[in-house]
Parts: sequence; C-alpha cells; structure tokens
Amino acid sequence: MSKNEDSGRQEQFAAFVGLDWADQKHDVWLRDAATQQTRHQVIEQSPEGLSAWVSGLRQQYPDKRIAVCLEQSRGALIYGLMEYPFLVLYPVNPLTLAKYREAFRPSRAKDDRSDAEFLCELVTQHRDRLQPWRPDDEQTRLLGLLNEGRRAAVDLRTQMVQQLLATLKKYFPQAVVLIGDDWEGPMVCDFLLQWPDLPSVQRSKPESVRAFYYGHNCRHPEVVKQRLALIQQAKPLTTDSAIITTCSMTVKMLATQIRHLNKAIADYQKQIAKVFAAHPDAKSFRSFPGAGNALAPRLLCVFGSDRDRFASPSDVQNFTGISPVIERSGKSTWVHWRWAAPEFVRQSVHEFAKCSLPRCAWANAYYQMQRERGKGHHAAVRAVAFKWLRILFRCWKDRVPYDEAVYLQSLTKGGSAILKYMATPA
Repeated sequence: MSKNEDSGRQEQFAAFVGLDWADQKHDVWLRDAATQQTRHQVIEQSPEGLSAWVSGLRQQYPDKRIAVCLEQSRGALIYGLMEYPFLVLYPVNPLTLAKYREAFRPSRAKDDRSDAEFLCELVTQHRDRLQPWRPDDEQTRLLGLLNEGRRAAVDLRTQMVQQLLATLKKYFPQAVVLIGDDWEGPMVCDFLLQWPDLPSVQRSKPESVRAFYYGHNCRHPEVVKQRLALIQQAKPLTTDSAIITTCSMTVKMLATQIRHLNKAIADYQKQIAKVFAAHPDAKSFRSFPGAGNALAPRLLCVFGSDRDRFASPSDVQNFTGISPVIERSGKSTWVHWRWAAPEFVRQSVHEFAKCSLPRCAWANAYYQMQRERGKGHHAAVRAVAFKWLRILFRCWKDRVPYDEAVYLQSLTKGGSAILKYMATPA
C-alpha cells in the first residue's frame, strides 16, 4: 500500500463530494461527514459557476478539508479545482464508475445525478482504495504538457503526410520519386508549393530544378541526373483539369500546413530542451542509454516529481501498462495485455526500451534471450522495459544517475542467465 493511500484513509474530511462532469453543467452530490445528510446540486460549467460553488463550500466548512471524487485526472475541471488547496481530489477511471454503477443497476440505467451519487459513495466508503491526486511541481507539469503537445503535433504531421501522399498518387505520382524519402523535411513543402503538378515542373528550366536540389542539400550528381531525366520523360497520369486543379489546391494546402507544423515541432523541441536542462532530475534521466533528447524528458515525466507517488517498482510497472494482467478462475489462467494504462506513458517506456537495445549490452542480451524463448519482438521489448523500470525506479528514488557497471556487477554476483547472451561477459 502506498503512502498516498495510507494518508488518504486516515485523513478526516468535513464532507464528501461526487462530481459528475458534463460539457454544459456539473452534477454535485454532497454528503456531510458529521450529519450524514446529503444534497444534490447542479452548477454551471463556467469559471464563474465553479468559483461560486467552491466559495460556498469554503463558507460552509471553514478551515476544513473536503474530498472530491471525479472521473478525470486532467482537463478544464480538475485544472480549475487544483487552485483550491482545501479540496482533496480523488480522480477515478471512468471504467471504475461504470462497473460500480452496474453492480447496483444491472439494467445499466444511467443519469448524471446518480453518477454523482455513486462517485460520492465511492470516496465515502472506499477511499482507502483510491489514491488522492497530488500534482507534480510546475516545472515537471510544464515538461509533461510540452512532451504531449509535441507528440500531438508529430502525429498530426504524420496524418497530413499520409494524406499528401494519397493525393499525389491520384494525379502526380512522379512527385514521390522527385522528392525522395524525407517527407517530413522542408524540401517536400518547398517543392510542392513551387511545382504542385507535373506540367509546372516540366516547364521549369533544368538549371532551376538542379539549383533547387542543391539548395536543399540534395547534391549527389547521379540522383539529380536521374530526377531531371524523369521530369523530361514523365507522362501525366491524367489530363483532366478538374482533377489536377482540385488536387493541386489540396497539395498546396497540406504542404503549407506541414511547413507550419515543422516549425511548431521545432519550437516544442527547443522549449523541451530548455525546461529539461533546468530540471533537477535531468542528469539522472539523461544517463540512461538510449534515452536521448526526446525520450529522457518523457521518462522523467512518467515518474514525476513526487517521490511518494510510487512505493515500489511494481507500482510503476502496473501504471505504465508494461506488466501483464493475470486472470485466474478455477484451473484456467489467462495472461494478457494491460488495457487500462496511459497510452503515451506506455509508448514512452516501450520506445526507450527499444532504443536501449543497440546501446546497452545487457538489454540486448536479455532481448535475445526472450526471442529464443519464443516471444515476439514487441513482447521481448516489453520484457526489457519491465527490467528497465526497476532500474529507473531505483535511480529516481535515490536521485542518482544510472551506472551500468554497478548493474553488471549485480548480474555477475547473482549468476544471471543474461550473461550467457552477452558478447563480452561482465
């Protein structure tokens, strides 16, 4: 049991609140701890409505703490409530509320008022099993939001690049060869904004096209020669002006958006590097092989700044979704993927484990050992991540950088089977 759970169970509250969030209004169910009386209230979804409701609670329960149970761990509501220290927030997974509701309503009847009542009942009767929300410090939260913002921009750029490729193949498939492989680089946008169709590039002088390639660091003589020859010999896929006109406009629109996204991603990276460099835990997370400039800040945010958040490595392994779930019933046992886990967090840990393979001898050896045991690629990477999380946890708790020599000594001392797969034994 974590310290957070223990403190949450022992803390005395003046009232318990279940808050069901909606886009236009919030349903509130309040239970007074002293009288056990309950009341229902609807508050407006606005900063003013939320502030007025909180002010009423403060007047009714001066200098007292109130437990608030809600379904989200981020978003407008929790960002507004975190401004009031006397409110102790207990975010729960929406699936938890759904299962709890179904236990008493097999018909699955649902409304906002009853959901607020069930949330209030959860925090009143079962808060020893809930974990109070304790936000990271502002610097860590900023770094985490920057990481997620960058990932969202990268994902959006990937979607646009795929749409761009699909559009080009409808009327200008030669562009796929003329631009090359770097579809996220600046050359793709510059090329298509200047020559959005085959006739426009064929009308240009070869010297102008060659100068374009040279200006974008494409200077291999044979490659440039082949592309110039392709431009002269190319035949249009279609001459239908309706298709060419509309597709060209779409291509220019997408190229412009990709150009802006490239700048936004670069800005995100610059700001992430700045915030990460000033973070007190940067040295520790930068020391892990394979972390790099992108993954080290993401790993730091997985653990956060609150050292009491995780009591053991298994807490981290469960939270990140790396550890499997075991279901037993009678003589049957089912081991499966952990579905309830933050996707970006799991992705960060998985990518780090993969990147560590060519840079860490024991990690690569353990991966090979898992493959020989019949595990697939991603299952083997998750097994490596499972071991890495124990090391990451220890370094995070002790605020020390990673030292591979120390870990290899422990492997040697314990006679680990990993050593047999290492090219150079410890």
